[in-house]
Amino acid sequence: MTAIEEPRTLVLDAEEARRARNARLEKVGRWVLPVVIMLAAIFMWDRICVWNEIPKYILPRPGVVLDTLIADAGLLFSSLLVTLRITFFSLVLAAVGGVGLAILFTQSKWVEMSLFPFAIVLQVTPIVAIFPLINIYVDNQTAKLLLCSWIVAFFPILSNTTLGLNSVDRNLIDLFRLNGATRWQQLWHLRLPAAMPYFLGGLKIAGGLSLIGAVVAEFVAGAAGQSSGLASRIIEAGYRLNAPRLFAALFLISLTGILIFLVLTLVSHLILRSWHESAVRQEG
Repeated sequence: MTAIEEPRTLVLDAEEARRARNARLEKVGRWVLPVVIMLAAIFMWDRICVWNEIPKYILPRPGVVLDTLIADAGLLFSSLLVTLRITFFSLVLAAVGGVGLAILFTQSKWVEMSLFPFAIVLQVTPIVAIFPLINIYVDNQTAKLLLCSWIVAFFPILSNTTLGLNSVDRNLIDLFRLNGATRWQQLWHLRLPAAMPYFLGGLKIAGGLSLIGAVVAEFVAGAAGQSSGLASRIIEAGYRLNAPRLFAALFLISLTGILIFLVLTLVSHLILRSWHESAVRQEG
């Protein structure tokens, strides 16, 4: 090694060490910083309640909310299961319906031009405006909530999957045609794999929207009773000025939304990590 090459190697080694150190710090900070900020926000919340002597029926302290969450665990978690059931089934139906209709759109431009505007209408119309019609035509309470949640979650999957199916490299399509591949072979071996990242992106969006749709549907429906969801607990707590239970129910909804997003993100990473550039880049 010459005298000129040796300093250059040392510079490269120092640069690589700096990049590795920054990568480790970024990896740790991605988890540590949100936790620290959240703990600081909870601490300030508690101190504001103490310093201003705010009564718990207006703004309960975090400890009071935690005690209420433990004391009312049976009631709150049973309602959470009801909301989760609506969320899960609406997400499954949205995924199946969205992918199926997107495939149909890809196979026929006439079908896409005919039906896609109706999907847009469902997306842009507020669910609170649609629910009175659903309330008239649907008798079963669970079916009403499921339909409302499905409408909210359906469009992101349909739109993203359609975009993915139509974003295939035209040169690859021509190559398949030159080799005599049928339309269904192109769909199975080319279009669907290419659309998978788009579908998973839409699924992550729809996961949160299905929970929002379920909660909003419960609010609009005014569901009540032991077998109702978390939204009814929030309404009930608001009428009774039971702010600790209201905050506990809101905490469960927020935690559920975070868990849904994390689970779907993990599923997306596990599916894409071995072949798609976005997941491979995240590993590096």
